[in-house]
Amino acid sequence: MIIGDMIAIMSIIRCLQPKAVAQKSFAKGEHLFHRDDPVRTLFLITGGCVNLVRYQLDGNQALLQRSTAGTVLAEASLFSDRYHCDAVAATATDAILVPVTEVLRLLEHDLIFAGEWMAHLSRELLSARKRSEMAALRTVSARLDAWIAWNDDAFPARGDWRGLADELGVSSEALYRELSKRRRCGHIGTLLRKAD
Repeated sequence: MIIGDMIAIMSIIRCLQPKAVAQKSFAKGEHLFHRDDPVRTLFLITGGCVNLVRYQLDGNQALLQRSTAGTVLAEASLFSDRYHCDAVAATATDAILVPVTEVLRLLEHDLIFAGEWMAHLSRELLSARKRSEMAALRTVSARLDAWIAWNDDAFPARGDWRGLADELGVSSEALYRELSKRRRCGHIGTLLRKAD
């Protein structure tokens, strides 16, 4: 996340925190909500990581969003009656819950907040388009190249490679094979050294 984006999302969170009605902790693997649950609260992630996933007919899952500390989870659900996916804690996670009615009230009456919210949604739309483009690429190599290009060489630490595999829509094993191949060829050594 670049500095401007970080400042904007922190401003949104500062406006929403006083409206919170609860703070909850979720264990790894625990659902924050399920598909078709009614949308009553907005989740502000204060620690950990949550994946928004859709389960396919074959049992596989499509990763729609990874929310980490300092992000808003499933903000697109604000104007929906029901969630269209599942939110699963990828790690132990903490979140504060803000009633949807309070967020809608802010959007209606606070023009600065509404402008920041629209800018945030625009950035999330751009991110979703990138993920969609990446999912259309056929090889692990092509997906990794796209991810690196879009993330300004900010390669994750070794312990976060499973999350990167999820983001790429590939198995951990396939990602590890690709990284190993690149390391042997010297194509990714600098990035891997930064991540280690």
